[in-house]
Amino acid sequence: MSFLRTFLPMLVLPTGIVFGLLIVCIARRSRAWLVAALALLYISSIELVAGRLVIWIESFYPSRPVDRVERADAIVVLGGMFGPPSPAGHVVNLNDSSERLDAGIALQRAERAPQLVFTGGRGPSGAGSYSQGVVCQDIALRAGVLASAVIVTRDVTNTADEANAIAELMREKGWRRVILVTSGSHMPRAAWLFERSGVVIDPFPVDFRFAAAEGFSIFDFIPNGASLSNTESVLREVYGNIYYRIFHRRKTIGETAH
Repeated sequence: MSFLRTFLPMLVLPTGIVFGLLIVCIARRSRAWLVAALALLYISSIELVAGRLVIWIESFYPSRPVDRVERADAIVVLGGMFGPPSPAGHVVNLNDSSERLDAGIALQRAERAPQLVFTGGRGPSGAGSYSQGVVCQDIALRAGVLASAVIVTRDVTNTADEANAIAELMREKGWRRVILVTSGSHMPRAAWLFERSGVVIDPFPVDFRFAAAEGFSIFDFIPNGASLSNTESVLREVYGNIYYRIFHRRKTIGETAH
């Protein structure tokens, strides 16, 4: 299953498909396959396509202000906020999803919940053995959050693990509902996994990448690496959602997480 989850999406993302088409082009010495590869690469690399894909996936859970969030038992901030590791004593290297951390601290300061929970993801890959949740905890404490208000889950490796870890905490602590913080594009998959694990959530999406489209410009048709990355990011979320809907068995709070 881990192989399917990790490597299969690479084969069906635009870069993987383009690479495959180029191999076929070379093997068959046919320009038609080259044209198909270039056409797919172009379509996947323009903002006209990437921007609208991002807007579509982010539209499932719109942004909202902190003061409109109802009180809950805990604020759960999902991982995935770290770039390459920083040497000891240096500023922590966060990536472009760091709004998750900011939002969690803002919600706790606004007293939306008494507990702030960070998940214990390891990594990033190849970055040594440390818990991202512990690093987030340290940042929150330095931002003024009380130590008694911060919890770090057990080690987790993916969003399904995060959902199971929070289900365990809900059972242990007697929580009824949590505020779930993650990126807007990731929220549809995360919300589904948490609900399937029996966790009652109040989604609080952040890290939105595009505003609603208003007309077109010449720049929408110019290919660039950022647009290709955004296209593949959305497709990864879609493929991940499909994978978990097929292979992830429903759990409830009363079950043991695996």
